[in-house]
Amino acid sequence: MRAAVLEKHGEPLSVEDVDYPDPQPDQVIVETEACGICRSDWHAWQGDWSWIGAGVPEGQILGHEPAGVVSAVGDDVETLEEGDRVAVPFHLGDGSCSHCREGRANNCETVIPLGLSEFAPGAFAEAFPVREADFNCVKLPDEVDFAEMAGLGCRFMTAYHALADRADLRPGDWVAVHGCGGVGLSAIHIAQALGAHPIAIDVLDSKLERAEELGAVETINSTEVDSAPGAVQEITGDGADVSIDALGIAETCRNSVTSLGTRGSHVQVGLTTGEEEGQIELPVDIMTMQEIDFHGSFGMPLVRYEELFNLIAQGTLEPSKIIGETLSLEEAPETLASMDDYETVGIPVITEF
Repeated sequence: MRAAVLEKHGEPLSVEDVDYPDPQPDQVIVETEACGICRSDWHAWQGDWSWIGAGVPEGQILGHEPAGVVSAVGDDVETLEEGDRVAVPFHLGDGSCSHCREGRANNCETVIPLGLSEFAPGAFAEAFPVREADFNCVKLPDEVDFAEMAGLGCRFMTAYHALADRADLRPGDWVAVHGCGGVGLSAIHIAQALGAHPIAIDVLDSKLERAEELGAVETINSTEVDSAPGAVQEITGDGADVSIDALGIAETCRNSVTSLGTRGSHVQVGLTTGEEEGQIELPVDIMTMQEIDFHGSFGMPLVRYEELFNLIAQGTLEPSKIIGETLSLEEAPETLASMDDYETVGIPVITEF
């Protein structure tokens, strides 16, 4: 089968023939119908995250935002059969640790990230295996198509968990979104759909224009103002109620925190680059005196999928609006490399394998 393989960090992915996977007893094989290309794939391709012991090895098949059809079923799998339409979260849990049992599979003690670990080949391929398939595969409702689910796969669901669960977003809240890539645009759309007032902050007008289309009530080009946090303060009067760093660089993280008003909530979604290596200075005294909350947000618990699907069925959320372009597997290497300049608008999704 065809797959896009990370042969060397920073070098173009190699599209080549690899062996079709056989399922282990707990696994299913999913034939990929769609898979998003995410900034996390770009981080892996760059060789980031060694500072947290999560560097992705060369030889890895990337891709962690998939949807597809079950093509083979392991002997111990009980709830899935060939032909099932499924979504697969990027954080593959074991289904048995305390976090998984309590409905927080995204915090699994032995989580294996799909496409970002040698133990979980990814979905930049015609097919891929899923461990503990009874636990990790989510059957896809008929009203959600494959490309739309790939748009949901990492960035959209992460933004939903960040706002609805971690920040406890309420109607009427001011939400500052720093960085309008895939996860940032998803946060804009979700915040607006949930009755909040999103403010989009980025350095590219093209992304800010897309944010406006998705419901941003105000936009800020941070290259055109003296201070992005100051501009947020001016718009809101007292600072944002919720602010998200959707990029993961030192500037956007600090700007997000200092955009907040008293008792505001910052949510860190973007993972850092080799520039920060996970370490960012923050105004701790201000955070203490204003009782600012700082939350991390990683993926979304599996138990939240049903709510997300219901909101899509009702027309409240439309993840298809975040999709930037559809492309073939052969185009994936160039698209991934183009993320160097941060100019990708929306979520690119592979639909031809």
